[in-house]
This record gives sequence, structure tokens and C-alpha cells, in this order.
Amino acid sequence: MKRTRETLSVAQALALFHELNEGESDGGELSDFNLDSSDEDDYLDKDWEPAAQRSETTAGTAVFPSVQDLGCGEPSNGKDVTTRASTPVRNSARPTVRAEELESVEVEDAPAPVTLQGKDGTVWTTLHPGGRQTGRQQSQNVLKEAAGPVAEVRHSIKDAESAFLALLDLNLLCRIRDCSVAEAHRVDPDAAWELSLAELKAFIALLYVRGAYNKSLEMESLWSEEWGLPFFRSTMARNKYREIMRYLRFDLKEDRQARLSLDRFALVSDVWKGFVANCVRCYKPGPNITVDEQLFPSKTRCPFTQYMANKPDKFGIKFWIAADVDTKYFLHGSPYLGKDPSRPVGQRLGESVVMSLMEPYLDKGQGRNVTVDNFFTSLSLAKRLLGRNTSLVGTMNASRRELPPSVQNNEELYSTRVFAHDRATLTVYQAKRKKTVSVLSTMHQAVSTRSDLKKKPETITYYNVSKVGVDCLDQMTRKYTVKGATRRWPVAVFYNILDLAAINAWILFRQCTGSSISRRDFILELAKQLREDYLSSKSKPAQLPPLSPPHPEVQAKRRQCQCKLQGPTGACTSHMPSYACVTTQCTSMCQTGTRTASDPTSDKLQQKVGKFNRIHPTTCSSALPQSTYKNAHESNDMQRYERGELLYDVYIHAYR
Repeated sequence: MKRTRETLSVAQALALFHELNEGESDGGELSDFNLDSSDEDDYLDKDWEPAAQRSETTAGTAVFPSVQDLGCGEPSNGKDVTTRASTPVRNSARPTVRAEELESVEVEDAPAPVTLQGKDGTVWTTLHPGGRQTGRQQSQNVLKEAAGPVAEVRHSIKDAESAFLALLDLNLLCRIRDCSVAEAHRVDPDAAWELSLAELKAFIALLYVRGAYNKSLEMESLWSEEWGLPFFRSTMARNKYREIMRYLRFDLKEDRQARLSLDRFALVSDVWKGFVANCVRCYKPGPNITVDEQLFPSKTRCPFTQYMANKPDKFGIKFWIAADVDTKYFLHGSPYLGKDPSRPVGQRLGESVVMSLMEPYLDKGQGRNVTVDNFFTSLSLAKRLLGRNTSLVGTMNASRRELPPSVQNNEELYSTRVFAHDRATLTVYQAKRKKTVSVLSTMHQAVSTRSDLKKKPETITYYNVSKVGVDCLDQMTRKYTVKGATRRWPVAVFYNILDLAAINAWILFRQCTGSSISRRDFILELAKQLREDYLSSKSKPAQLPPLSPPHPEVQAKRRQCQCKLQGPTGACTSHMPSYACVTTQCTSMCQTGTRTASDPTSDKLQQKVGKFNRIHPTTCSSALPQSTYKNAHESNDMQRYERGELLYDVYIHAYR
């Protein structure tokens, strides 16, 4: 007899289950779960997930399949019902009832909750993985503002240089210029050394190009015609680069000692704080932020140099950095200067660092998550962040006093234990036979596990994805770093600022213009634009300095020749030209150079006198008139003026 299939409601299917006896069913003991007809509509009104779109069942999650999923067809007589537990789930749009939605359904084989206590009295309750209700997403994980550049920056950034100047603005560049010029005048009061903004930007352009091309080659070798780059020779003279590097300063020395008593970072503190403030102002991060440490390699003489054996470069200056996980944008940072007297007594250093770096992004209902490592993670930090609408995910040392001692025990390989305290969950995962990983989270109310071999918990997977923000940022800075050899730690900090500014400017430029330019091409384009002002100023004809009025003509009497003759050959010993022309014998002797070898300036003077006689071969009767000086100035022979061959000779003979 052919059976006909009819669609059963949920209530009818459950009624058939209750009518089955032990011989007719292989599904175990009967369930005492009841569903009133009044509740049927409530379940059917929910947004059910089709069976074909279900994710794989996680460990510890109970799923109640539909009637068709169990293989229950419509019997012909209403009683012939068979169940096939081995029947695979079909592609059906039937609703599925999950354990999280039915409060009276208990997870199968879930152990009874056990209360544990930490060394400091913190109470923890054991949970079965996946057994805690999730409900709606927590408010601290709902981002309420758009991520990316702010509106003001989006309208102002048109090219690479404008993106760079949004971070290192003209105020910071002017401060660097003024401090460098003040240092040059302090070292050499008589020197007229000056530095313009165009020269400073061209200097920065050379640093960027060196980092993009060849970091191993010595900086000054880049001007070599054989090994260097034409970009360097066409941008700036090597001696000018040396002078800028010599006088480069970021503060004034007059009041340095007073500032050092309050701030150990005073030599570059103003520039660093201004750069960080611009980075915070220009960009809104996404939902995930990473806080970690960066060791900028440097062996300069510095009072707060750190040694870290687990870093590629063992020595350097340590910075605390907050970075956006999605874009690797540098959000906030501060140097580690040793013991901070302003930190409250009893507060951990890691907690103080995280709260300081996250200050611009707390409160205001922003709803972000912070991922940190075991140096920063603590239960008190998690509670403080929750109070300011921010969640925390981070690894935790199993020996912490707030954790129960049983966390340190080894369990079965790839097993997971979950503990709960207030709104925080602690996941203990047996990653290796003798190694456990503990993750504290205020983001996950329920901890589910994967169904593969290692059965990783959800918190471990999330931590592995979101912990890489600062590490990737540090790796990016090392690839095209401008760092060079230096003995001054403020210059090393300035190198780090330039590296971070290049990355942030690249991110802003791509998001504001929609370009997909690579980072190296962006750096080279930025260098071209930074040197344009300096090249345009060099192409203009140089303006001669203002001249003082020449001496009036003097009707001098003929005087005796000032060339003193000595010896039988009549060698000239004074070599000094005079206002009035003297004898032909004196002039010829000066031209032929028959002078004593005891005069160290004889060779230089011979060259000058010879140049003057070539310019004015017949001038040997009276003092030079004013017209000679004026005409030589108005001729504007730039090449001879730069070599010092024209005006210097005329000046020497006119005003001696």
C-alpha cells in the first residue's frame, strides 16, 4: 500500500513522539517537553534558519531538528511512524529549535555548575562550552560611528603631500626648522646658516627615498655617480644634507634642563605629542583595536633604552602603541620612560597603559573591543573597560591571583574548560599535553568550539585574528624604514615618527581618493612632491645681496710704489695693490710673480692680481672710478659671481 505524505505541525509531530513506545522508537527515553498550541505561533513567527544554511554544529550545542530532518513521513494510519537517526539533514526550510531558544531544555551530558574561588577571593562558576545563553549582542560591541577618515580630512586630502601634512603639519615642521636654526646659531654665532621649510621637506624626501631603495648603503654614498641615485644629486647638495643632519633639533637648549626635570622625553616630546594628536584627529578606528609594545631598534646613548631578548633587535626605545586591526592605522602611542610617578599606587602598569591609549575611544557609546596579551590583561582592567562601554579579549597568565588554582591543571588534549565571573568568561584550552592557554573575554557570553580535530574555542580563534594589529604595523615600518646611523636618540625617535607617518598617510590617501597604489609607490610619489618647492626655488635666478655705496673718488697724489724691492733681482715683497698706479716695474713684477717664497699668500694674491689685470688690462693710472664697480654689478654675470671671480676682484682693488 502506497503511503501518502502530509505536512505535520510541530505540535502534531511532538504528539506522535509521545505516543511511541520503547519498541517503536530508537531515540531513547521519552521527553517530558510539552508545547502548548498557544506557543506554536510564537515559535513559527521567529526568524528560523534553513537547514542548508546552518553552520556546522559546535561542541556542546544541542539542536532540535524538524520532522523531515528526522525522516518522519506521514503514516497512512496515523500510527505507523519510524525514525531514522542516521538520515542526513535535508535541504529544507523547516524551522529548527535550538537549545539557546528553549529555556527548559538542558544540554545533554552537561555537568552541574561548580563554584571555584581564586587566591584573592574571586568567585568563578564553571560553564559547559556553548551552554550559556547569548541573546542579543552586548551594547559594548555595537559600533555606533563610521570607521575611516573624518569628513574634514576627506575633503582636504588630494595628493600624497596633503595626506602627509595632515599628520606632520606645518606647525610641527616650523618648530623643527626654528629649533635647528637656533642650534646652528648657538654652535657658531658668526654663521649665517638658515633653513627653509622647502629645504626641510626636501631633506625628509631624501630620507624616504633611501628607505624605499637601499637601506644597507651608506647615506652619503647615495650621491655617488657610480653607486648613488640621480634623485639625490638633483635634489640637494651633500654638504647641505650634512649641515641639516648636524643641526637637526626638536627643542631649544635654553630651557631644556627645566623641562627634563618634569619630562624625560622633553628633547622631542612636543613633536611626538603633536604627531599623535593629529593621528587621533584624522581617523576613526573600526570595531577592533590592538594594544601592544613596539621596540624601535637603536643603540644610541639614551637613559631609557630597553633590552628585550624576544625581539629581532635586542636593544631599542620601547613604545606602547594602539593600532586598528583592519587597516593597521597607528591610533595612539607613548614611549616607555621607566617608572611613572603619576601612576596610582597599586595599579598595574599594563592597566595604566591600556586606559591611557584607549582614552580617546572610550565612552560616548562607541562600542569597540580591545585585544591585548598577558602583560596587560587583568580582571580589574576588564571591569574598567566595561564601565566605559568597551570590551576586552586577552590572554592571561594562569598563575594570576584572581584565577582559580585548577586553571593550572592539565586536562585531556584539545579539551576546553569555561569559567564565568560576572560578565566575564575565562576559557582554558589544552593546546598541548603540558600547555594550557587562558583567555579572558568580556565580549563572549557563550564559548562554542569548532568540530574539527583540535576543537579550538571561539575565544582562542578570535584572539588569534585580532591580536596582530601592532605586530603587522611594526613589520610594515621595518620594510621601508628611514632609520639610519645616529648617535642622538631624538633623531631615532624622529625616524620612527616618519615611518609611522608614511603608513598613516598611505592609509588616508587610499581611503580618501579610492586609489589602490602600493605603499612603496606612494612613498616615492610623496618624496617627489616634498622636494618640488625646493627645486622650484633653486631654478629662480639668485638675487645679489644689496651693495653699499662705493667710496667717493679720491684725487690722490702720486705716491711712491708700495712694492718693496729686495735683493739683486728686485723681488716684490709686499704684493699689496694701492689706490694709485705706481711704476711699470712694480706692476710687471707683481704679474710675473718674482716675489719671495717667505710670503704664504703670494700664490693666492698672484691669482687675484692676474684675474684683475685680465679684466682691466689698461687700468694702471689712477684709482678705480665708481662706474667700473657699478657696471660690473649690473652685468649680473651669475656664473662668475658664484665663482667669486668678478665682484671680488673689483672690490679688492677699489676699496683697499
